[in-house]
Amino acid sequence: MLEEKLKLVPHLPGSYQMRDKNNVIIYVGKAKDLYKRVNSYFKGTVTGKTRKMVSEVVDFTYIVTGSETEAFITEINLIKEYNPKYNILLKDDKSYPYIEYISKPFPKLKVSRYLNIKRKDKKLIFGPYPNAYAARRIVKLINRLYPLKKCEGMPKQVCLYYHIGECLGYCTKNIDQAKLEQMEQEILSFLRGNDKILKDKIMEKIHAYSNSLNYEMAKELTDELHYINVVLDRQKVELHDFVNRDVIGFYLDKGHIGINILFIRNNKLIGSHNDILTIKLDEKEELNYYILNFYLKHEVPKEILVDNDIDKEVLGSLIETDFVTPEKGLKKKLLDMATTNAKIYLENELTYALREEERSEGANNELAKLLNIDNLRRIDAFDNSNLFGSYSVSGMVVFMDGKPYKKEYRKYKVSVDKNDDYNTMKEVIYRRYFRALLDKTEMPDLIIVDGGINQINACLDTLKSLNLHIKVVGLKKNDKHRTNELIDGDTYAVINLDSDSNVFHYLTRIQDEVHRFTITYHKTLRSKGSISSILDTVEGIGDKRKKELIKKYGNINNIKNAPLEELAKIIPENVAKDLKNYLIAREENKNNEKNK
Repeated sequence: MLEEKLKLVPHLPGSYQMRDKNNVIIYVGKAKDLYKRVNSYFKGTVTGKTRKMVSEVVDFTYIVTGSETEAFITEINLIKEYNPKYNILLKDDKSYPYIEYISKPFPKLKVSRYLNIKRKDKKLIFGPYPNAYAARRIVKLINRLYPLKKCEGMPKQVCLYYHIGECLGYCTKNIDQAKLEQMEQEILSFLRGNDKILKDKIMEKIHAYSNSLNYEMAKELTDELHYINVVLDRQKVELHDFVNRDVIGFYLDKGHIGINILFIRNNKLIGSHNDILTIKLDEKEELNYYILNFYLKHEVPKEILVDNDIDKEVLGSLIETDFVTPEKGLKKKLLDMATTNAKIYLENELTYALREEERSEGANNELAKLLNIDNLRRIDAFDNSNLFGSYSVSGMVVFMDGKPYKKEYRKYKVSVDKNDDYNTMKEVIYRRYFRALLDKTEMPDLIIVDGGINQINACLDTLKSLNLHIKVVGLKKNDKHRTNELIDGDTYAVINLDSDSNVFHYLTRIQDEVHRFTITYHKTLRSKGSISSILDTVEGIGDKRKKELIKKYGNINNIKNAPLEELAKIIPENVAKDLKNYLIAREENKNNEKNK
């Protein structure tokens, strides 16, 4: 079937979609010539992940487009729609901080994070800055040196900022436009790269404070001047065109791509961004996707310097900027510098990741050998939590091949509302694996319970009732609440753990993770439960009204302080009065108890 279908693919640009036996799209690609590209998967030599992808393909579809650019756009849209497992994920919402200057109706500065910046928006934004702290500190300093508008809205009278000379009183005063324009010109000049203007302003203030013997304020501004020198006096880039540009360098090694993006603004290197891509199929396509995704969420500079391997024409038309590959000179040196940074970053990260992977997988393999498990891939770990027998909950975390698999974490509100670990464990194990049997989802190779023989027996009894045979172990803590013993559920043998061993650290990590996950859920439930139980005591408040009150007010104190007429919009007025009286009386009783 595939062989005949391949013969009919046209020699035209378009996007193609590879499908598995369940008709699920597992890969989306684009091509200038659909026939050559699609046929290459089945008739050419493929290796690595490409071979694995092809082995799962039972069918393919394609969409013919008018150009390669249209094919690229179609491909991106399909990736976002179907999230194929062999394509990179376009889901990173991280954005860098910028400083935005707002001129109308009154001059103001703020720190902004934009996920979709376009030059046509005509926003006066400057950056990106290396972190939010740096951006906020600079905004605070400029606000201190210049009388910008600092408050929200339009107060009816001037505030403290006006009286200390840090605001012109925009709310009530007639402002000198020439003075405004001069101030705006200086601020924008600084944000565009003229550090001298702000440094001179700071020195002027320092001398004024010193002359008036206000040494404390002079010292504060001296510290600010030092910060400006450290943060803003970055490496000069001797390109005298003052063009905002980014430089993208990358380095390929061991199936990964290291990426380094240098941000050059107004003749200065103001920061950089590093990342790593795992190559699924084709490194050129991975880079194109990554760059497109990055500039959908960040400021687009006037020029981007890239290597020849980047599809400059297609990306340039989609991102609406100039992609340039320099052959010599300073621009080429900048590109080489970005490439070197990408190489160093990738090598460092891969070395660290490899060590972590060896440690995790090694510990997992050691645990399998210790417990005589042939193939230990998935571990389910359980923990119970309650407070004086109330709000009993359990949590389950999953480790796959030695690493947390948070997608499979589960939390359970337990109906056993007393301090009964045995029956709590029985209920949770039954609910977890009865559901797994119904849904035919993956079973674990090992179950870890937080406790001793009592919890192990509860788990084993329940598994037996479900006709399941899964290895179970228990983790016991000593009197210092440190894990020190592993109990084999088959023999009840106690395995002492060397506190320096990889297995000990691995099991401790699993135990800490399930405890953290369960306690977090318990705290959330307990917080909601306290307000819920109090509202249950007031006649006329049922489940629906209780949910509305909790949603609007969040806690008992807010309900107690809410105006009666506001409460009456949710519950009848007579019920609102009873509720208010009850809460006031409850508060008085609590105070009387404290004073006894």
